[in-house]
Amino acid sequence: MYTKLALLIDGEWIEETKAGGETVLNPATEQSLGNLPHAGKPELDRALAAASRAFESWKRTSPFERARILRRAADLMRERLDHIATVLTLEEGKTLAEAKGEITAAAEFFDWFAEEGRRSYGRIIPARLADMRQTVTQEPVGPVACFTPWNFPAVTPARKIAPALAAGCTCIIKPAEETPGTTLEIARALTDAGLPKGVLNVVFGVPSEVSEYLIRSPIIRKISFTGSTPVGRHLARIAGETLTLATMELGGHAPVIVAKDADVQRAAELSMAIKLRNTGQVCTSPTRFFVERPIYEEYLEHARAFVKKQVVGDGLQSGTTVGPMANTRRIAAMDDLIADALSHQARLVTGGERINASGLMYMPTILADIPDQARAMTEEPFGPLALVQSVDDIEQGLARANALPYGLAGYAFTRSAATANRISEAMEVGVIGINQMVVTIPETPFGGIGDSGWGREGGIEGLESYTVRKYVGHLHVL
Repeated sequence: MYTKLALLIDGEWIEETKAGGETVLNPATEQSLGNLPHAGKPELDRALAAASRAFESWKRTSPFERARILRRAADLMRERLDHIATVLTLEEGKTLAEAKGEITAAAEFFDWFAEEGRRSYGRIIPARLADMRQTVTQEPVGPVACFTPWNFPAVTPARKIAPALAAGCTCIIKPAEETPGTTLEIARALTDAGLPKGVLNVVFGVPSEVSEYLIRSPIIRKISFTGSTPVGRHLARIAGETLTLATMELGGHAPVIVAKDADVQRAAELSMAIKLRNTGQVCTSPTRFFVERPIYEEYLEHARAFVKKQVVGDGLQSGTTVGPMANTRRIAAMDDLIADALSHQARLVTGGERINASGLMYMPTILADIPDQARAMTEEPFGPLALVQSVDDIEQGLARANALPYGLAGYAFTRSAATANRISEAMEVGVIGINQMVVTIPETPFGGIGDSGWGREGGIEGLESYTVRKYVGHLHVL
């Protein structure tokens, strides 16, 4: 059911290295899925050389041909949906239904960028001289290095690999060592679709060692990182030393404002459903809920009732709606944040502890009346924890929503166009959902501000981030 673990370097699958490896675990059972090989310096040097060599031909490959390969890979991902989704659930824990949705979304990124790569337009600038021609073209930036986390092992790599390849760049990607199989299945789809060897290389290893080695290489001209803010700061400093371009999609602590004129039951049920998506292990997960006082208790009751109906268990089991936490670190973090909040007199509405069963299961938790002094109000929980406060009005809600340096995603529920416009303009985030909570699809730009990073993935911006503009001023001389 699981996949064969390996490195992919210059078209070769490498199952063993002198650098050793590590065990990949199933979070639902805490049993081994397989041994993942690590890349040492020889493998990284080989991957860099392959990416550099392949770039010379891939950048000259027509956008039409590049698109054909990416579309075929997307088709193969859909044909292999059941298998890849099972791999994803086994290594990450989310429900099989969520895994299938993620694989489908990842394929859509390849579809979108296959076509967007054919529309990487330049422009002609009217010249001051009659015999002058001024043009601007977009060219691939060069070999890129991408680093992705464990929580979305299909969509996040796809959001980086697809635009890089569509733009004409070659790519070395280091997915999370905890969830390697899903990205490897995407790589297999690409190679089976006819991607030339060396255009995509997949490596694993000690994260800090691999990332620093790749970023410091003069071959790498851009990096794209999704992960925590502290790690992002560190990698950005290294990239700055070599003037390497960077896209950083970092942490969040997403606010939700629920206005008193909202459909309270719908707002509560939808926001809790999205809160529990991937067991809350989502950078855009709604976490800080600011509810206007007249509907506060009603909102809490609807939220509690919805959460109590959820079934926590193995993501492969029928009927499971919330899977396990992905690793023991998240269990410890949840315990610490909840204990701290309760010590500050937060009210436990439901949940609050690990489920005594096999696997890393945790009860979906709602805390109400949580004071700003509680650590959870400033530290991203990255788990099934909802923090609910009452506010006097929308302006107080906005002030609390904007109180943190994070600015990735935000949400609001209201029937008033004026309130929706006010929140859209004043909430300091990169993406906002009003009366709905889908804030990233292939054709729209995604990214944050402040401590949530810089740059955008998805949309036309996602392709442009892998290109550089070249101006040519050509004077016709007779």
